[in-house]
Amino acid sequence: MRVVIAEDAVLLREGLRRVLTDAGLDVAGTAGDAEQLLSLVTLLRPDVVLTDIRMPPTQTTEGLQAALEIRRQWPGTAVIVLSQHVETEHLFELLAGDPRGIGYVLKERVADIAQFTGAIRRVAAGESVIDPQVVSRLVARPRRDSPLETLTERELAVLALMAEGRSNHAIANQLCMSPKTVETHVGNLFAKLGLLPAAEDHRRVLAVLTYLRQ
Repeated sequence: MRVVIAEDAVLLREGLRRVLTDAGLDVAGTAGDAEQLLSLVTLLRPDVVLTDIRMPPTQTTEGLQAALEIRRQWPGTAVIVLSQHVETEHLFELLAGDPRGIGYVLKERVADIAQFTGAIRRVAAGESVIDPQVVSRLVARPRRDSPLETLTERELAVLALMAEGRSNHAIANQLCMSPKTVETHVGNLFAKLGLLPAAEDHRRVLAVLTYLRQ
């Protein structure tokens, strides 16, 4: 798996390179700004791009805009944006297109190497991975006239973990229930959200999008 890292802080950038290399990932290149990132992606065509949201010269949303451009030009390239703080408005901009292969992770998660590299591998496999703190903030928002109001507390808990990119098996372990029970909850919430089986749709991703946008 080829990875390109974009981070303007040299120590963090080199730390990420070392962590990912030690984890068996091929760090094909690193960039210190959005322009360099786009050049590297054009040249190297990586499987996954990791980019900070805020990058030079203005330290606003250059990294996010570069991520959106990468997804526009090379939709098969998975992208994980790294953020210092929970900024949900950036998440919705990132998910506005095809959310598969998209990740939004807080920088503090890098310290948990197994969790961080696991998120990279899941996003590379086409999943959407949203940081648990972001999910928690979204859960706390009031929801009026939302289809989510029809979900039970347990179904909402399952959906929240789905938004973090967890598999049914991982959800079962975390919620102390059997995988079969998780499958039942997932089927029920699909039905309540009106997500019928369709070959061209990924119902798991659509359910998460419904959850995040309400």
